[in-house]
Amino acid sequence: MNKVLKELKVELGERSYPIVIGQGLLGSYDLTPWVAGSQVMVVTNDTVGPLYLEKAIACFPGKKVDVVTLPDGEQYKDWQTLNLIFDGLLEQRHSRKTTLVALGGGVVGDMAGFAAASYQRGVPFIQIPTTLLSQVDSSVGGKTGINHPLGKNMVGAFHQPNIVLIDTDSLSTLPPREVSAGLAEVIKYGLIRDESFLTWLEANIDALIRTEPEALGEAIYRSCLCKAEVVAADEREGGLRAILNLGHTFGHAIETFAGYGNWLHGEAVGTGMLMASDLSLREGWISRADHERTVALIRRGNLPEQAPEGMTVEDFMSLMAVDKKNVDGKLRLVLMRALGDAFVTADVSERHLKDTLQGFTQ
Repeated sequence: MNKVLKELKVELGERSYPIVIGQGLLGSYDLTPWVAGSQVMVVTNDTVGPLYLEKAIACFPGKKVDVVTLPDGEQYKDWQTLNLIFDGLLEQRHSRKTTLVALGGGVVGDMAGFAAASYQRGVPFIQIPTTLLSQVDSSVGGKTGINHPLGKNMVGAFHQPNIVLIDTDSLSTLPPREVSAGLAEVIKYGLIRDESFLTWLEANIDALIRTEPEALGEAIYRSCLCKAEVVAADEREGGLRAILNLGHTFGHAIETFAGYGNWLHGEAVGTGMLMASDLSLREGWISRADHERTVALIRRGNLPEQAPEGMTVEDFMSLMAVDKKNVDGKLRLVLMRALGDAFVTADVSERHLKDTLQGFTQ
């Protein structure tokens, strides 16, 4: 029996779509109203597929459902693996009225979304995220893409889903490391926009680590609500949406240095948010108490607190130079004026930046 816990909507005019959050939705929630044609292509990976593919297919009664199974891991978020999706679509003769379905975490969602944006110049897709990180972040907002050896997520497209279906029961099979990685993105929303949510997280983070359904439902809802509001105001990251990248400039540099897949995205973002908080303190924006509060919460989320062994200040500076937020060669960072108040700036002291980097590379 399914139980819808929360529903909300990403307001984008004619491209608006619902986010449905609940328990037991996979296998019982009818997704056919969001499928225009008769064909569906489910994109999953070899970890998630054995667990949830049969239930996902059951969400499309009366439709012809084909499947593409990708290898699992950030290291496969590349052109070669992306082509497996196009191969499947073409071999099964999917038309431009097909609907792609992303069943998996952020890698599957980004790749299926990019394939949907590109196949026959654009077809619809549906997000069924199965990791905490993808449920609170990557499945919402329409950012899709793949990695390049020189930089993360450097090739992609904006392509909004028709619906996001979040079944919190899928988190029961998530390894603790993946739960912590997802919590990094949850904590981010409190830091950038909602200090009251940050206070709620401080009281409930232990329940989230234990994957208690009610706590998860609330955290996912509040995270998605925050992201939906930001995306509705700035769909293509012309301004406000960039605050969603708190910690990501540092974090993407860590992921690229470590080799895609060796650090989980959320782990790198967790360390990156510590670095952003440290730099915000050095720049005189936030108080030491705010910084210590940030550190304490990220630590309780069981996230790493130092850059990978062997990573230098020079490595950071070189890798951050290709960040997508940069303009005219100028490094732009997301920092905090206060907890719950993030902003983008290109005006930071080089000495403070290098002191921060030095502090996390020792």
